[in-house]
Amino acid sequence: MIKVQNLTKKFGEKTVLEDINFTVDKGSIYGLVGFNGAGKTTLIKCIAGVYEADEGCALIDSRNTFTDAAVRAGMFYVPDDIWFMPYSTLEKMGRFYSAYYPDFSFDTMDKLCEVFGLNKKAKLNSFSKGMQRQAEMILAVSAQPKVLLLDESLDGLDPAKRNIMNNMILDYSAQKECSVIISSHNLSEISDICDRVALIDGKRIVFDCCVDSVGENRCKYRLVFTDDKTPEDFAGFDVKKIKCDGKIVTLSLKGDREENEAKLRAMSPVLTETFPLTLEEVFLEEMEGSEHDFTEIFS
Repeated sequence: MIKVQNLTKKFGEKTVLEDINFTVDKGSIYGLVGFNGAGKTTLIKCIAGVYEADEGCALIDSRNTFTDAAVRAGMFYVPDDIWFMPYSTLEKMGRFYSAYYPDFSFDTMDKLCEVFGLNKKAKLNSFSKGMQRQAEMILAVSAQPKVLLLDESLDGLDPAKRNIMNNMILDYSAQKECSVIISSHNLSEISDICDRVALIDGKRIVFDCCVDSVGENRCKYRLVFTDDKTPEDFAGFDVKKIKCDGKIVTLSLKGDREENEAKLRAMSPVLTETFPLTLEEVFLEEMEGSEHDFTEIFS
């Protein structure tokens, strides 16, 4: 199990991450989403033991990843900027990694090369960016780690290869009880394979939810009343977003759905329409403050 506890990371006077907390169980896949520069890579590097946290720590099975070399030996980190030895092939990189990972499976590597259609004897510097990502993921899974850290690892893949990659990650995590963390600036790339997804914004995790239950505590409503309403009429709700247009009110509410709907019914609307929010809509609402009005810029 991965546990990130009160983790803060600074570079000089700049705080990049502040009081980060979450856990990833065995066999679970945890997604990190945020804008470029939000701190996703820094967080993954802290978990990988590349960076030392200024406060707090990252633990795997209660062992500190920065100070414990043995726990890092069971981890495979795939960075955004992929590195291969000069003029190497998949076959040569497999031999390289097998010196560090005693359970490295060449049989697995050969089978995955066939699945992805990659020549293990071809020079990796002749591969496209997407093919190089596939090659590094083949090496990562063949190493059979207990923890897999993936930074933008689906970036640059065509839809067909992304689907194969998703299935590989899902099957490996489930069969080997591997804890996986995968980051992306694109929620749609990772939401289909994650058990939980967290949004990093402003140095902190501002939203963390189970993918399957996101609709249980967030919903959008369109209501029509017999009299005009203002936002103050909904002060008793946990309102994320609201628009009042006379008798018509559109709002997004957080909290228990049944409780919210009972309170709305008590206000006696003449019409109620319910729209459960998708995960992407929830995240866009959470980052609403970062929206821009371009009409003034181009006027």
